[in-house]
Amino acid sequence: MLKIASIIPVLFSLVSVNLLSSQSAHTLWFDRPAEHFEETLVLGNGKAGASIFGGVATDSIYLNDATLWSGEPVDPYMNPEAYKNLPAIREALKNDNYKLADALQSKLQGSFSQSYMPLGTVYLNFKHKNQPQSYHRQLELEKALSTVTYKVDGITFTREYFISHTDQAMVIRLKSSKKAALNFNIGFNSLLKYELATNGPILEVNGYAPYHVEPSYRGKMPNPVQFDPNRGTRFTTLFKIRHTDGKLIDTDHSVALKDATEAVIYVSIATSFNGFDKNPATEGLDHKAMASSQLSKASSKPFDALFEAHLKDHQKYFNRVHLDLGKTTAEDLPTDKRLKRYAKGEEDKNLEVLYFQYGRYLLISSSRTPNVPANLQGIWNPYIRPPWSSNYTLNINAEENYWLAENANLSEMHQPMLGFIENIAQTGKITAKTFYGAGGWAACHNSDIWAMSNPVGDFGQGGINWANWNMGGTWLSSHLWEHYTFSQDLDFLKNRAYPLLKGAAEFCLEWLVEDKDGNLVTSPGTSPENKFITPDGYQGATLYGSTSDLAMIRECFQQTIAASEILKTDAAFKTQLEKALAKLYPYQVGKKGNLQEWYHDWEDVDPKHRHQSHLYGLYPGHHISPENTPELADATRTTLNIKGDETTGWSKGWRINLWARLLDGNRAYKQYRELLRYVAPDGVRASYEKGGGTYPNLFDAHPPFQIDGNFGGAAAVVEMLVQSSLQEIRLLPALPDVWANGSVKGLKARGNFEVAITWNNKVPTKVKIHSVTGGATVLKHGTKQKELTLKPNETVEFNW
Repeated sequence: MLKIASIIPVLFSLVSVNLLSSQSAHTLWFDRPAEHFEETLVLGNGKAGASIFGGVATDSIYLNDATLWSGEPVDPYMNPEAYKNLPAIREALKNDNYKLADALQSKLQGSFSQSYMPLGTVYLNFKHKNQPQSYHRQLELEKALSTVTYKVDGITFTREYFISHTDQAMVIRLKSSKKAALNFNIGFNSLLKYELATNGPILEVNGYAPYHVEPSYRGKMPNPVQFDPNRGTRFTTLFKIRHTDGKLIDTDHSVALKDATEAVIYVSIATSFNGFDKNPATEGLDHKAMASSQLSKASSKPFDALFEAHLKDHQKYFNRVHLDLGKTTAEDLPTDKRLKRYAKGEEDKNLEVLYFQYGRYLLISSSRTPNVPANLQGIWNPYIRPPWSSNYTLNINAEENYWLAENANLSEMHQPMLGFIENIAQTGKITAKTFYGAGGWAACHNSDIWAMSNPVGDFGQGGINWANWNMGGTWLSSHLWEHYTFSQDLDFLKNRAYPLLKGAAEFCLEWLVEDKDGNLVTSPGTSPENKFITPDGYQGATLYGSTSDLAMIRECFQQTIAASEILKTDAAFKTQLEKALAKLYPYQVGKKGNLQEWYHDWEDVDPKHRHQSHLYGLYPGHHISPENTPELADATRTTLNIKGDETTGWSKGWRINLWARLLDGNRAYKQYRELLRYVAPDGVRASYEKGGGTYPNLFDAHPPFQIDGNFGGAAAVVEMLVQSSLQEIRLLPALPDVWANGSVKGLKARGNFEVAITWNNKVPTKVKIHSVTGGATVLKHGTKQKELTLKPNETVEFNW
């Protein structure tokens, strides 16, 4: 599926044709086809995804669907008596026997998650006799439209691609400037099980996904991908050609059009996925009927009508936010060459805007399916054993995908994650009971479309430092509160968010135990993927009183208490949380001035470890800040300095946000530039040593590709420009010196305010605040502040 270089012509007469030079802040473009996945231009309607290579002789397009995963509903009772091992683990920790605690922790493991699947590759094969000239391919973010143009023998060929959310179809228009010069056929291949059939202008694909896939990081093992014709998610993909001239030809395996001038290809995709708790083979949706209905409706409309509806739908979200970072002297170049130039330290403010807007574009494109959030690769994956299963990794990655949803004015795209939390809380109640002997609900390191909540590790095979982490539900619950603080949706808080917040808090209450001094701590606990060194030299993962555990619990308790006060409910439970909050083991500042990650002042096995989970209270949490907790803020700053700036993609995105919360705009900007460091496409290999960066198509290079760095980096741009609480809005709190002049409009602040700012010499000059639901806030910049009370849908604009 990936080795397509042989079908792309090697020689091109490459003449740059920059069709949209004035839109370089919103357009990716290249002067050659893609050879690697990380060079493709991606489209998505929030469910269907496409990665377009734009080849001349053969255009390969990877297809995906957000609901096409391996597996079937999880058995949450997979290890029903795991909790019985807890007393022995806690006793080992009480005796400071960390080696024994690690060994015993392996008994608190269940199955691995399932994997996000590639649907297949569609091939558009063209009859070109000679080499192309004037090749140009691009992606216009504000239109969600990809275009390829080139000339062969003086004839201009044009391809336009988009995926409509409104009409649930991918649409491709092919044109030639000379009559009857367009000749092509459509072929298909997949790593999944499938059958092909043709019916006139329609190519039909029916297939099914594996019922089990072993994670790629488990390496070579017998039968890692397991198919059964009676198990697994089914899928149907239909391709239909609509043409005005030429002759249609169909064979058993393809459809073709000969001697045409223009044609439109409609692509319809559907799967049998019917919810996390329904067997997709026996209780699935009628994927064939759905695909057929979508195709019938879409193909009854001309290209222009479909595109107009698509554009209206997409721009309703994308055009909400505009960012201008001032004049740029950067020359207009293909995106890969722009990145290489930028990596040398050159100025390119529009590239910085482009990366930010690309993050917003990717969220719109990958997160519009109810209860199915964007995964580790959004919705774009060509591998049957993708990196880290392309799943939901809950110790940072899945959450980081949604850091920009609210503040970048894409609250609707948050909904799939919020619905997913409702699903995982259901299996999470059983996980809390069977693995931890507690009430409420819990989730752990990994999950998937089946809302798996158990600790992973294949019942004892997983590394303790990652497989046994159990604060996933605690972290996820914060998204419910964040959505409320931005939207002010009381109905959501009362009927959806609060019961889940309470359930997460109930688990934490019952999970906490007292240390020797009467403080409440977690036992056992871990700090995601990191290890400590005890004074006697043991390198371990299991401990009591993990700082990251307690940071997330603090935030969960504070949010649940605040929700209880707003709703005027559950006074007794609120009091219980307040008492527990006061007894939590306090943060500790170590001998180096750092915020301790461990209960004791121990060394890390890797002092520069990419995770920084114990800094959660600074970001994405809110209970550490330079203003309110200056000593702890200083300790987080020292910790970040010890870790250094060199880290991987998603980790870099997190660190930029952390530095922004520390109000250090220049340090945040330095790392933002490093996030955009060019990384050559290298396939699926993971190499932390290479550090993070950006692939030619602006995909985040973890490496390999993980989309969380894109989302975290975009969120950090907002954090540099606007920070907020329910009481105040800070204007330009971490503005770097190089962004001295600029403007932004459409950002969201907590309290459901929309913010626009124009600034010169790093000082706001004009400010515009729109209140959607009405309310009071205090605007702050430096020592100056302004109190505002606005009515619903009221806007105020003034010179600062």
